[in-house]
Amino acid sequence: VVVVERARAEEREREQRVAGCRMRHTAAVALGALLALLPCAHAFYLPGVAPRKYAAGEQLMVKANTLTSNLTPLQFDYYNIPFCEPKNGERALPENLGEVLAGERTETSAYQFHTNVSRLCKTACRRSWTARQVDEYRDFAAAHFRANMRLDNLPGAELVVYRDQSGHEFVSYRLGYALAEPSDKNASNFYVNNHLRFTIRYHDVQTKGTRMEKIEEPGALIVGFEVKAMSIDHQFEGKWNDACVKKNTCELFTCDANTGPEPTAPKLVLKTHKKMDVIFTYDVLWVHSDVKWASRWDVYLQMQWQDDEIHWFSIVNSSVILLFLSGMVAMIMLRILRKDLYRYNQLDQSEEAREEAREETGWKLVYGDVFRPPKNASLLAVFIGSGVQVLGMSCCTISFAVLGFLSPSNRGSLLLVMILFFVFMGVPAGYVSAIFCKMFKGAGTDRLKNTVLTATLFPGVVFLIFFGLNLMIWGDQGTGAVPFGTLVALLLFWFALSLPLVFLGSFLGFRRDAVEPPVRTNAIPRQIPEQIWYMRSVPSVLMGGVLPFGVVFVELFFILSSIWQHRFYYLFGFMLLVLVILVVTCAEITIVMCYFQLCSEDYHWWWRAYFTSGASSFYLFGYASYYLLTRVHIAKSMKVASYFIFFGYMVILSYGFFVLTGFVGFISCFFFVRTIYASVKID
Repeated sequence: VVVVERARAEEREREQRVAGCRMRHTAAVALGALLALLPCAHAFYLPGVAPRKYAAGEQLMVKANTLTSNLTPLQFDYYNIPFCEPKNGERALPENLGEVLAGERTETSAYQFHTNVSRLCKTACRRSWTARQVDEYRDFAAAHFRANMRLDNLPGAELVVYRDQSGHEFVSYRLGYALAEPSDKNASNFYVNNHLRFTIRYHDVQTKGTRMEKIEEPGALIVGFEVKAMSIDHQFEGKWNDACVKKNTCELFTCDANTGPEPTAPKLVLKTHKKMDVIFTYDVLWVHSDVKWASRWDVYLQMQWQDDEIHWFSIVNSSVILLFLSGMVAMIMLRILRKDLYRYNQLDQSEEAREEAREETGWKLVYGDVFRPPKNASLLAVFIGSGVQVLGMSCCTISFAVLGFLSPSNRGSLLLVMILFFVFMGVPAGYVSAIFCKMFKGAGTDRLKNTVLTATLFPGVVFLIFFGLNLMIWGDQGTGAVPFGTLVALLLFWFALSLPLVFLGSFLGFRRDAVEPPVRTNAIPRQIPEQIWYMRSVPSVLMGGVLPFGVVFVELFFILSSIWQHRFYYLFGFMLLVLVILVVTCAEITIVMCYFQLCSEDYHWWWRAYFTSGASSFYLFGYASYYLLTRVHIAKSMKVASYFIFFGYMVILSYGFFVLTGFVGFISCFFFVRTIYASVKID
């Protein structure tokens, strides 16, 4: 028998070795086939960010964007100012949903470019401004508005030289160009910037005589678009004839087509309450550059030259907070809880000793009430579902951004992807909300009401605030006002796609078995003893919200700057790290505060767990108010509308942050409470 068993074992071992060899051979063949297919593979570009080559002499489209200012969140249409219009009149260009929601408006312009064709002192038009138009232009100039333009998806930027505190000079860029320059220190008078010098940097692609000759055509890739504005009071002889603009035969004493603008030409003073004629001219300079097409956005993303160091400081600061909290949680879990559970669960103790152990540690005294459904249990289930939706949207959006799918060159993609992910996260939102609604059975919960509120409460509040702000912006004729058709499309998107997905998730959640607590709930609630002042609801919640806010406040500064000061935000890797640290911090601070609450024999932990980490949103809103007062200097003429818009959007941001952090804290506390009470032996 022993010999037979040994022979069988050897046979099985031989078969395993043969099977292993076959698997390795198959894997090697598959890998070889994959490597053989690599030369045949084709790369792809994201829509809107693919390189575009221009042949010599080809006409280019220069697009006019909105008027923006650091002194107000309001944006205005480019043609709110009587600039030169194209030959067939201005025409709005198609935009995606994200661009429309962000207030972007793109239109054709009167400036004509041709590849590798440099021109000096080309006349765009001559406009006669009424006294009212002059006063409106003055208001825009006083509010430091800048005109934005685009060429080949690159924003026009002005080259600026700064000096740091040590006196070192560095080059940076400012988006757009100033409408006017002040004529004195008090900025009471202005010069009209009516002459633009466009510098187009290009990279030549020559394929002749190379292996790419049959695959790729030669051409020019645009890798830079600079704009410099200046003021010139143009002079001409005789009577002005608009036909010279089309024929390119306008002769100006102050601007020569061969040498450019006269250095000694006087500047055009902006008059007050008077009519004036303005001649707009421009230069086009093509300059060869060694910058590769893939690196052409680097100059825009390096506009905040000191940001990397501050970001790393933020990460280190957040990590210290995280380590501190982790130490506290480890101490509670490994020392106090293990000691308590050991003493409480010892079977060889006398009944008197066991009662003494119970009295020493108060969290075990409330085992019969800790899973009692809270007040407004249905509303809590709705907020839990909304938290799942916002957290899932945030994680997916930031992950896509880290992978490079949401670069600043793909305009409007960030908002569009956020909306899509929010809609698709309706399934897990409805599912989780239904699970907790079913767990709170008998606490006034209703399935249909729960599902409808999960689908409408959070997005409904956001939409109402957004709609009110949209009416205000529309009244001020700002481009941030979303057209009525887009609002209807958003509503259809919400009710035709988001609502059914939430109902689907809710249906799946109600089908599964209810989550049962590890201990039974007593019929009569236990009386809660008088709490010390710092363990009461409001002080406890406010203390718990400080640390999650401390993790994100530095990153919040850059996010607010990108929103209100029209900067590009591109450090999504830092944002992902901060999000991970924020989630862990919210979980740990809520567990610590919940443990202290249970030790004081207060079993009303459900809502407090949600508010403990969610309270960081109140600090976020307070910091945003401080940022407005110290960093954003609102123009006097637009104060009321600007304040409403700023605080309206910050309420939306704080509301979303409250739901996200509140859910993370609650779900962590929920599993913590289930774990510790499942470890207690109850007679």
